Amino acid sequence: MTEQRLKTREETDSRYKWAIEDLYSDDEHWTEDYERLKKRIPELSAYQGRLGESAGTLLAMQRTYDELNELAEKVYVYANQRLHENTDNGIYQNLSSRARGLMIQLEEAGSYIQPELLKLPEGTVEKFLEENKELQVYRQYFENMIRQKEHVLGRELEEVLALVGELAEGPKDIFSMFNNADIRFPEITGEDKKPVEVTHGRFGLLLQSRDRNVRRDAFKALYSVYGKYRNTLAAVYRANVKQEAFYARVRKYGSDLEAALDVSHIPVSVYDNLIAAVREFLPSMHRYVELRKKLLGVDELHMYDLYVPMVADAECRISFEQAKKMVLEGLSPMGEEYRRLLSEGFSNGWIDVYENQGKRSGAYSWGAYGTHPYVLLNYQENLNNVFTLAHEMGHALHSWYSDKNQPYVYAGYKIFVAEVASTCNEALLIHHLIEATEDSKQKAYLINYFLEQFRTTLFRQTMFAEFEKITHGLQEKGETLTADRLCEVYYGLNREYFGKNICIDREIEIEWARIPHFYTPFYVYQYATGFSAAIALAGRILKQGEPAVEQYKKFLKGGSSMYPLELLRMAGVDMERKNM
Repeated sequence: MTEQRLKTREETDSRYKWAIEDLYSDDEHWTEDYERLKKRIPELSAYQGRLGESAGTLLAMQRTYDELNELAEKVYVYANQRLHENTDNGIYQNLSSRARGLMIQLEEAGSYIQPELLKLPEGTVEKFLEENKELQVYRQYFENMIRQKEHVLGRELEEVLALVGELAEGPKDIFSMFNNADIRFPEITGEDKKPVEVTHGRFGLLLQSRDRNVRRDAFKALYSVYGKYRNTLAAVYRANVKQEAFYARVRKYGSDLEAALDVSHIPVSVYDNLIAAVREFLPSMHRYVELRKKLLGVDELHMYDLYVPMVADAECRISFEQAKKMVLEGLSPMGEEYRRLLSEGFSNGWIDVYENQGKRSGAYSWGAYGTHPYVLLNYQENLNNVFTLAHEMGHALHSWYSDKNQPYVYAGYKIFVAEVASTCNEALLIHHLIEATEDSKQKAYLINYFLEQFRTTLFRQTMFAEFEKITHGLQEKGETLTADRLCEVYYGLNREYFGKNICIDREIEIEWARIPHFYTPFYVYQYATGFSAAIALAGRILKQGEPAVEQYKKFLKGGSSMYPLELLRMAGVDMERKNM
């Protein structure tokens, strides 16, 4: 029997569960909105073929479309957050599937909108915008739509693409169910010589153990399981790459990378420049690895030695209550309003704190327009999880500011800027902790932690980004992405990024198989770009104080009312320049 058995959802203290009832008090109320949305979706068809009639008709259609999407978002988020509480729960597997199906129906019902608008005589939409003041709120929305004109298909083809949307989610769904509900890892012997089950949530903590046997055993235990399913996981990954390539080809993009970036109006050069810039500084990474080997005092550094602190006996257990206090103090430079909102989130059910059986792994911030944001954690009592709390609350408050200051059409910020607010929080927190401690060993530990942020966020996420570029490129060239080929590419990148001062354990070649973000292709590079922008913004806030905070809040409030690169320039950083 495992000594550290995970609690069930029912056994978890309600104080540490999110207030899901703030979305719907129960499943019956969810069902009412589900049925209401289902009945209302056909309302969109009343505007088909009429968008060129008048500014009033266009406005009526857009308002209806927004209302339905806002309701659909609430229905979808509730069903999926319920599922994430326990992915084994058949009731919420069903609700999630039904909600996704309804989202597809809504997408199908509105699939005529963009093709029809783009077929209107040139200048028609611009003329309507000038005629109707209420329609002018949609100016950026329509301009962005027109910008992508060459990639929008005819009505019938857009309807077909909407219909196959649910099929395209297949690889992501299969991986999610395997990775969150089905996969189980062996027990190992913990530091206290008692058996401990390796889980997603515990894996990072075990890799930070001072006992090298624990680190090694956890590393081998986790990757041995993924290795058993390497061919299946390669097939799932391959299917996801293929569906992404299909959409890019159908929409007449040069590559699926170009298609993914165009959503946020980001040139491919930004992606390529990131990889080139990081590769230029790989010698610094190699020197850091050499320093780690020296300070740990090992004859041979292994991949499972990368996460243990280089400074011994400085780590301590940090309760969730302590973590909240640390985050509040660390984010003082953001001003009283920001800290008040943090406190509100900490006290009013925004956060689902601890791991339980079947709970979705990792951490995220999510929510629906019109309600407060939510944060999912799998909190472990260490410094890394304190920073995860600061990170996810950065996302949450970005959403809060955006939702409060933007209409629904612009409330959702683009993924290119999604990691900026979260990482800015982390940068402010680490600065505070380093400045606040007078203990030299603790200060060294924190500096080590900060350096690790550069390694794991800037270098490692860029390595992920390069893996995606290579593997998607191989698929486009007609090469089959077998498990052996994927492992070969991934192992080779680890050798290049980490250098000669570390043993690249063969188990690491399968790490690609456990990265959920690979099922949202070309997302991870934004951790690296977001980290770079966030470090620059945090520096401005610490140096300039309130003026920089107010400028930064304009960015938080902007949602998607401007293109991402423009929003960042407004905040004070230019991502198209090498020196921001």
